[in-house]
Parts: sequence; C-alpha cells; structure tokens
Amino acid sequence: MTGQRTRTIDRGATGQDVERLLESGPFEAALRAAIRARGLGLDRIRYRLRGRGVSISLATLSHWQSGRCRPERAESLLVLDHLEEVLEVPPGSLTHLLSLPRTKAG
Repeated sequence: MTGQRTRTIDRGATGQDVERLLESGPFEAALRAAIRARGLGLDRIRYRLRGRGVSISLATLSHWQSGRCRPERAESLLVLDHLEEVLEVPPGSLTHLLSLPRTKAG
C-alpha cells in the first residue's frame, strides 16, 4: 500500500455497519466491525502497528474489541491513532467514541 487513507469501508455488508458504529458507538462494536471490514486478524494488525514503531499486545487488542477495557493512557491513545490508519477509518473516529458514555451489555 502507498499509505493512502480510504474514507469508505466497503468490504461486503459490514461497510454501512462500520460507518454507523463509528458515528454512534459503542467503541468496542465499532472497533470489531472495522477490524472485520478490513479483513485483518489481530496478529496482522499487531504486525502492521509494529511496522510503524508502535507496540501493543494481542491481549490488549482483544480486550479493546471485546469491551473488557478501553484505551485510556496516553500511550494507548497514540496506538489508537495508528490503529485508525491501519483500519482505514477516518482520523479520530474511534478516539471520539471514547468520549461517549459506556453502554451496559445485556
């Protein structure tokens, strides 16, 4: 890839879901949908982040997408910026969702 950012995520039926979730959240659902739409496994995402000089564990990525925890520390927010680029979502779209209140599951 040449590093171009793609605004639309149109990988099958999940494209509209991703766009909707990036607007309204919750964070973990939007992250899961963006990962699915991009067609990358967590290992591959981690590899691409590492290529950008950003280190994150598979467990952390998994916890973020499951809603078990959210990025809060400055280092995590920096990772999130790079993750948005890797997932080809609009800049700040996942970060914005962190400012929305958490929804209770179940």
